Amino acid sequence: MISSVRLPGVHHSAPAKSGPPRDPAPKPAPPKPPMWRSWLLPFGLLLTALLLFTPHMAGGKTKALDYSDLLGQVNAGKVASVSINDKGAVDGKLKDGTSFTTQIPTVLDNTTLASQLQAKHVTVKGTQTGGSWISVLLSFLPLLLLVGFFVWTGRQTQRQLSGGGPLGAIGRSRAKITDAERPETRFADVAGYEGAKQEISEVVDFLRNPDRYARAGAKGPRGVLMVGPPGTGKTLLARAVAGEAEVPFLSVTGSSFVEMFVGVGASRVRDLFAEARKRAPSIIFIDEIDSIGGRRGGSVIGGSNDEREQTLNQLLAEMDGFDGSTGVVVLAATNRPETLDAALLRAGRFDRQVTVPLPTQAERAAILAVHARGKQLAPDVDFDVVARATPGFSGADLANLLNEAAIHAVREGRDVLSAADLGAARDRILLGRREASNALLPDEKRSVAFHESGHALVAALSAHADPVAKVTILPAGMALGVTEQLPEAERHLYTQPYLLDSLAVRLGGRAAELVVYGYGSTGASSDLAGATELATRMVREFGLSDAVGPVGYSSGQQQFLGGEELVSRSYSEDTQRVIDGEVARILREAEARAIELLRTHREALDRLAALLLEKETVDGSAVTDVLRLVSGDGGPADGSPTSLELPAQPAGQA
Repeated sequence: MISSVRLPGVHHSAPAKSGPPRDPAPKPAPPKPPMWRSWLLPFGLLLTALLLFTPHMAGGKTKALDYSDLLGQVNAGKVASVSINDKGAVDGKLKDGTSFTTQIPTVLDNTTLASQLQAKHVTVKGTQTGGSWISVLLSFLPLLLLVGFFVWTGRQTQRQLSGGGPLGAIGRSRAKITDAERPETRFADVAGYEGAKQEISEVVDFLRNPDRYARAGAKGPRGVLMVGPPGTGKTLLARAVAGEAEVPFLSVTGSSFVEMFVGVGASRVRDLFAEARKRAPSIIFIDEIDSIGGRRGGSVIGGSNDEREQTLNQLLAEMDGFDGSTGVVVLAATNRPETLDAALLRAGRFDRQVTVPLPTQAERAAILAVHARGKQLAPDVDFDVVARATPGFSGADLANLLNEAAIHAVREGRDVLSAADLGAARDRILLGRREASNALLPDEKRSVAFHESGHALVAALSAHADPVAKVTILPAGMALGVTEQLPEAERHLYTQPYLLDSLAVRLGGRAAELVVYGYGSTGASSDLAGATELATRMVREFGLSDAVGPVGYSSGQQQFLGGEELVSRSYSEDTQRVIDGEVARILREAEARAIELLRTHREALDRLAALLLEKETVDGSAVTDVLRLVSGDGGPADGSPTSLELPAQPAGQA
């Protein structure tokens, strides 16, 4: 993570006097549809219900009579009128106004009924089945309304999918747009990474002065890929580019392109580039581009995905489709560059790659100063010391370090952060939470004290080892004790004497157990694992073995930056046997050397272990004092230790 800070001596770029044109005024929203459209659907449903249920409701006032009852009503003179169709269905009305219906049996002789109706002066009307065209239309009206409703719904859906309604958002880009009127981050606000900023500053210059490049016949970069471990601030650096150029900044993550619907990702890519062209000059930033830019054809772990490949194909076409003079630049970030498709990395798409590595020691101190803003610090806090103690930390890790230190201070009932709080926070991150209830047995505590004393004394007695900063036998996480070493300066070259001393320091704890007790314990498991890994790399990769020779066998291509590696073996079984033998020899020699040093300084080992049992935690000066008290000098063989950076893990863990 690249943290915002203004360092002395760093050129602070001023905003250009005549920047690019501002974004055009946004188009007015389309007029709202009339209110009566919203009532069409409820009205149609209500009308359909009325047409369907009105006959039944009306039929509730009609009285159904049997044929014999009809004859009785006619003889009693209660029938006023009847309507008889050609199939014998009778609808009639009594003299009291009651309607009735009945059915005349067609197999009977109905002359009697006709004579009775005539005798009682009943009005008789004959009808024919089939009805009028109005009745036929009314009978089909519910079906017509239903068909019309489905047609209307289909047209509304088609209009919305084309971008005119809520459903159109499925294919719209989900980019977060930061307009040119709100630029915040500048290159001067980013700590360190001068090389990366210089490479990427040409993008800013191109967006500010495209005519100057056109006059020289040069084309600005179309795409810049930023590569680096997680937490190094690739997104912040991209925002700094947008702030320097003062142009709209469209930010989107690679995962937001892929959905369960086929074709949605490609549609979102088209919409993203269309939006960028309308706002040109502009910057498109795609974070975690490996989500959609992986190799096609199933060569990547996990197989292929048709939707992801369609999205990638559309991205490739869009990056080829726009003219470089339009002022649209694509920035992308990933920590897995080896998984990207080759077509995405070729010239004309992503023209250059900018590496954003982990911060150096000086940059870590500057980042700590930024994240310490708003916090009260004690006078003993020295960011240079903290930066020395945090090799391999990213900006995000350093921010977490200060936050953990603040939490530790609050837990202790203080508002001011001290150096002890930062040390406790570092142990919390590297080792885990310290358990006060995890009390060791007396024999275990004594064994851990000798183990950590062995680490510390071998480090102090080795000419090329880093100085000891702290020794503790308080359990934290999985470690029962820790010996910490701090490099005096950040180094990038590791010599063979330094590596051999590092192996001796790692095996110093086990050597102390062998010297004192005559046998080892399980407390050296992590030390053995780290020493074996280091010795293996010395033989297999660094060519530091006479038996194997100056041959380097890579351990495999990195799976992602800052993480573990895919192990692959490109040599024979016989070579592996030789490597195993050399690794064992180097480890045995390192252990023998540590044992010899501790036997020679057995009194110092006993005194330091007794001091740890009494105080539980001592600093590096206590180790030097014990050696000086016992031997008179206590320094390394040549009196001038050479400091080199150890890995981020503590030197010794019990």
